[in-house]
Amino acid sequence: MSERAAPFHCPYCGEEDLHPAEQGHGAWECRSCNRAFQLRFLGLLARGLRTETREGGIS
Repeated sequence: MSERAAPFHCPYCGEEDLHPAEQGHGAWECRSCNRAFQLRFLGLLARGLRTETREGGIS
């Protein structure tokens, strides 16, 4: 299992003064704008990855 991913900036104010919150997994607090938010992984997309073809187009 890997370490939990940390956001680089607050999605509301853009500041970097973030700290893990006590509300649960993926919860963060921004001390600059006094907001709390939660991040979570929803899953993989069904369409998969897009790759470039030899002709330079996208498949």
